[in-house]
Amino acid sequence: MIHSVLLAAPQGQGGGGTMQLIMMGAIILVFWLFMIRPQAKKAKEQKKFIDNMQKGERIVTIAGIHGTINKVNEDGTINLEVSPGSYIKIERSAISMEWTNALNKAAAATADKK
Repeated sequence: MIHSVLLAAPQGQGGGGTMQLIMMGAIILVFWLFMIRPQAKKAKEQKKFIDNMQKGERIVTIAGIHGTINKVNEDGTINLEVSPGSYIKIERSAISMEWTNALNKAAAATADKK
């Protein structure tokens, strides 16, 4: 008689595992919506920005160097004119999309005021 009581499964605990599984799925969904998806979108925009750069554009590197693109090389680098007659060779991935957009917006706002 004691053995049958110890081996019997407790009643009313069958739904607890399902609820935990649903909550875990909800946490994963929220994590994906707020963390992974925006990062993937930003990376896609950065790649598009880098691929569409052309000669004559004013840019800012992630190191804070301002300059104008003199030449876009086939090996994934850019010749950047930092001052008249001074050129440096940088990787395309070293260009900051946010800082470049801020620089160009400020220049456009200044041009509109004149």
